[in-house]
Amino acid sequence: MNKLEIRTVNVVQYIKPLREGGSMPAIVKADDDFLYVLKFRGAGQGKKALIAELLGGELARAVGLKIPELVFMHLEDTFSQTEPDEEIQDLLKFSVGLNLGLHFLSSAITYDPLVSKIDALTASKVLLLDSLISNIDRTAKNTNLLDWNRELWVIDNGASFYFHHNWSTYKNHLTRSFPMIKDHVLLEPATVLTKASLEIQQALTDQKIKEIIALIPEEWLQNETDTMTPSEMRQAYLEYLKAKLAMIDVLVKEAEDAR
Repeated sequence: MNKLEIRTVNVVQYIKPLREGGSMPAIVKADDDFLYVLKFRGAGQGKKALIAELLGGELARAVGLKIPELVFMHLEDTFSQTEPDEEIQDLLKFSVGLNLGLHFLSSAITYDPLVSKIDALTASKVLLLDSLISNIDRTAKNTNLLDWNRELWVIDNGASFYFHHNWSTYKNHLTRSFPMIKDHVLLEPATVLTKASLEIQQALTDQKIKEIIALIPEEWLQNETDTMTPSEMRQAYLEYLKAKLAMIDVLVKEAEDAR
């Protein structure tokens, strides 16, 4: 079995900011000649948003959803020195080092629930996975889904796992359901949740979850304000996901009741 790995590339050109994103990601070019959407470690939610993005994205890929390739992106200090915009200058300065990039899907359009077509199983998997990882940011106002080549692609999982912003209370979240699922953009087309839950449980074995958590760079788990060690945090992510999978029937019922 192939070991799960994420490529590391170097940013060689800052092209333009995407100002519609709250954390102001940017389109950049890397030394492999591909374009990426760069998520900055120096943005508002910092490294924890990158961890949520990485975990949420690779969990989605593991359950069979379409996700742009995720890469680690090394950013040098040189870019901030030539940037005229002070806000972007600061963002670049505070993001020197290892960041996260998503392969840029050229000509993709934002998913529109009124226009875009989606099959019930894909909708159900996205909905249920968002419930498992407590993703509060997939609403009609901000779908964080793309239509590309007539397929649905899942992006922007940075608002997931919000319990990790306060490790001292993370155990309180282990048994909580996810009432905010009522606002999910795919609630209506997600009509085969039981089937989706079985496929998710088959895909997300303990081993697979551990492999995904092992991808988190050690430096992203090191913060002066955190009281837990990086290995304790990895264990907590595992404990959280196992607890959520154990109550997946509750999450299915919650979503069905909301619909």
